[in-house]
Amino acid sequence: MSYVDGFIVAVPRGNVDAYKEFSAYAGSIWKEYGALEYVECLGNDVPYGELTSFPRAVMAKDDEVVVFSWILYKSKQQRDEINAKVMADPRLSSDKWQMPFDGKRMIYGGFEELLRL
Repeated sequence: MSYVDGFIVAVPRGNVDAYKEFSAYAGSIWKEYGALEYVECLGNDVPYGELTSFPRAVMAKDDEVVVFSWILYKSKQQRDEINAKVMADPRLSSDKWQMPFDGKRMIYGGFEELLRL
């Protein structure tokens, strides 16, 4: 079964185009190293819950939109190998890019596929 890295971030609405540009660039590098899919989704029906919700999880502000993303791999081993290469790639150096979101509020994790229909 596949392995997935999942991400949730809050992106200022004024930075959505910059975020899309950065993600397209970064995603092409992940795919170059072997990721099967790289998907970014812009929230448009993401209510603020009373106890929990996507906006609460990333402490989204009124002028921010929640982005839900995932990268698909063949296996966790492949993910670990690809991520090591991506993290060492100078094309993603922080000197080159101004991050279009607050990385301290990003939520991410690795997930083993449980079911696919």
